[in-house]
Order: sequence, then structure tokens, then C-alpha cells
Amino acid sequence: MTMTSLAAASSSPLSTSVVGHDLSRPECVLATSDGAVFVSDWRGGVTRIDVDGRQTGLFARSQALKPNGIAMQANGRFLVAHLDDHEGGVFELAGDGTTRPFLLEVDGRALEPTNFVLTESDAVWITVSTRQVPRHSARCRYVADGYIVRMDERGARIVADGIAFANECRVDAQRRWLYVNETYGARVSRFAIGADGDLGVRETYVQFENDVFPDGVTIDAAGSLWVTSVYSNRLLRVAPDRSVEVLLDESDDTFVRMFVLDVDRGDMAEPGPIAVPWRTYGNLSSCAFGGAAADQLYLGCLLDSRIYRADAGVRGLLPFHWTVRPEPGAGWITTPSLERTAR
Repeated sequence: MTMTSLAAASSSPLSTSVVGHDLSRPECVLATSDGAVFVSDWRGGVTRIDVDGRQTGLFARSQALKPNGIAMQANGRFLVAHLDDHEGGVFELAGDGTTRPFLLEVDGRALEPTNFVLTESDAVWITVSTRQVPRHSARCRYVADGYIVRMDERGARIVADGIAFANECRVDAQRRWLYVNETYGARVSRFAIGADGDLGVRETYVQFENDVFPDGVTIDAAGSLWVTSVYSNRLLRVAPDRSVEVLLDESDDTFVRMFVLDVDRGDMAEPGPIAVPWRTYGNLSSCAFGGAAADQLYLGCLLDSRIYRADAGVRGLLPFHWTVRPEPGAGWITTPSLERTAR
């Protein structure tokens, strides 16, 4: 398939401002209609950032969670995708800090380290990047064993398989398609959603050049996909005609060139974090529309202690949790500084 070429960013690229401080691996971000922003927190839960800048955290009291993707249910409790090196699952985090398993196995098999979770009105979607444990073994082009789980009134089941490192996923406005990022496949794929919730055959929606590693994705009201490229530190917009525009680009050319070669050869299948060079944005990993008019774009950053906000110039597709408020409770505390946490 012909690669989709990247149109250069306009002469007036997105202008961003800093949001938050002392965040711990704010990989995933979501927002609500009151202006609050929520980010995953590697210390074991979720950090909330209010419009006035006040930060509070909700951390698991007895469960050693490693949150990657987060979602909010209708009851205001969070679902947390657990991304431990050797185990996964999705856990519910209540306002008092207690947790309970939400989903630990599917089709008779324990969930591997779990990447992302998305709530919809009638279902929960979950992505597992790979069956390789530890998961760093899948940092290459030739492993495609990620999968998507749907949990609804019929129970939990695998509805798509053979994905080249399944990452974030979204449902379109008409609820006809599920889009999913295949990070090491350098593409966004989509699946038709059947009347019973099952998925059809995988379709490549957009194939990027091999220096794009799609991680986070969200959808605007016009139907464009906004995609973050981890490692090459970019924000891309895929229009409904599948043309691609680069909105932010802080890639380090030397690093990206060597990283692509290593991934192509399978040399990145080794333990440990990847030290990605960055200047402003600490490795763009997710994006979500927020603000009162849903026209602000918030950017999660895997390696940063802050997130970022930009005027998107377009409204986002309102998510299921848009008017939901988090469950109150004694678990919400003033978040400690990273320095104090480290000690």
C-alpha cells in the first residue's frame, strides 16, 4: 500500500501552553464539560487539574496500579488499564481510593499488560498491545498479536486480533466504526461495528511512513482524527479524505532515524524505557478535546511532568463521559510533588 505523505505544518502551527505540574507519567488525558482535565498518574491512580490550576489526586489504597489508559464510567468511577511489565487487567477506582477488578481475563485467558480502556454508552473497549510478556518484546515490525476486547451485556470477548501493537481506540460519531492505532504497524486501522457489537474485518484507514508511531487518537466534530506519534514526538491530523497534516513536530531526526532502523531489525525488543530526546513536549502520547466549548486540545506526554493545551480551532466529538463528574470521596487528596514522592 502506498504510504500517506505528510503535509507540512502551516506557517502558524498550534500554539501551546503548559497545564499542570508534578505529574507522574501523564500518558493518558481526558476532559469534562466543567473544564476539568484528568491524567493517568504512575503513582497509582488519576490526577485532576481544575480550571483554576488546583490539582488533586485519587490513588489506589491497596492495589499497586500502574495506570496507562484511563476512562470514566457513568457512576463517576474510573477504569484504569493496568500496565505492569508482567500482568494486566482493568480495575475500577472509586472515590474513596478502593479498587476492584473490572476485567482480569477474557476467553479463559488472563489479560496481558493492558494499554487502553474506553467507555461508551453501551460498551467498554479495551486494547492489549501484545501477548508478549514482557511487552517490550513487541517493539518491532514483525509482531502483530495485539487485540481488542469489547465488554457489554453479552460479557467480555475478543473482537479483533492480530494487531501490530494495539494502542488507543475511538468510536466515530455515527457509531459505525472503531478506529485503533497500530503503533509499530505505523497505521490507523478501523473496523465496522456490527449490530451485535462485534467487529468486522480490519481495514487500513491510513498508512503512515515508518517514522510515525501512532499512540493516542481522538476525533473532532468534523470527523478528522487527531493522532499523536510517540518517539517521533508529533501531532498529526487525518482529514476525512485521509490526507494527513503535521500540526506539531519536535522529532529528533537523528534519534528517529536510528530508532526506525532498530525497530525494523527488531533490536528494540529489550527491557527498559526508551530515552527519547525532547525539547518542549515530553514525548506526545495522547490527546483529548476539552474546555467549555470542547475546542481546546489537551496533550498527554509520556516522559513529562506536565501536559499541554492548544486552541484547536474546531470542536471535538463529545465523549461519553463529557458531563459525568468524578465520584467524590476521601480518596481525593492534594497531590504530592514529584520530589517528595521520590523521597
